[in-house]
This record gives sequence, structure tokens and C-alpha cells, in this order.
Amino acid sequence: MCGTHLWGVIAACACAYFARLSYSHVQTGEYDWPHDGLTIATYAIWILLMAGLTIEVQCWRERTFFFLVFANFVMGFVVAVWSRATLNDVRNLRVASTVVWGLAALASLTTVFNTPSSKA
Repeated sequence: MCGTHLWGVIAACACAYFARLSYSHVQTGEYDWPHDGLTIATYAIWILLMAGLTIEVQCWRERTFFFLVFANFVMGFVVAVWSRATLNDVRNLRVASTVVWGLAALASLTTVFNTPSSKA
């Protein structure tokens, strides 16, 4: 992503969409969360993928971006597994998710302005 403008912009748009979606759930009071096996498995796969990408990338901006996305999937996994979570717990996690998606969008935009030679 670092030094490749298109991927940074695409990732920012996707994260902004997810931040808006998460915010809309809070705004409308929609705090239901699926607890089925497929949802849990899907979150687990995304967590493994994001953990691998976080470790694999060279640029610290990419690493920050993938860590924030990883954190969002961990929150989703926790709520999917935690079937006894109260509505207030789910609401708080949705608010946190909104913030983290927004930060991930900003982090992805920083990769747009990174030059390929500034790795670390």
C-alpha cells in the first residue's frame, strides 16, 4: 500500500464505509449480533489474515492500518462469541468499532503520501 496511491484510497473508502455502517447501527439502536458458527469462523479467518498481513508488511503505515483492521475483527469476534453480552456492551463495542474504523481510514490515507523508499 505504501507508495501506491490507489490501494490507500480504496482502503480509506472501505474503512470509511464500515465506520459509517457501524455508526448507523449505534444511531438506530441496532445492537443485535449474530452468534452462529459461520460468523465466528469468518471473524477467526479474518483475524488470522490481518495478523499475517500486519506481520508481513514493511511500511509502518501499512502495519498501523492492518493492526487497526485486526483490532476491529477481534472486537467482532469477541461479540460473536460472547452470547451473554448486554445491549450496553454491544453498543460500547459498536462505538469503539466506529472509532477504530475511522482511524483505519486515516491510517490508510497516510500510505498514499508515503514514498516507496521510506520503509521501516
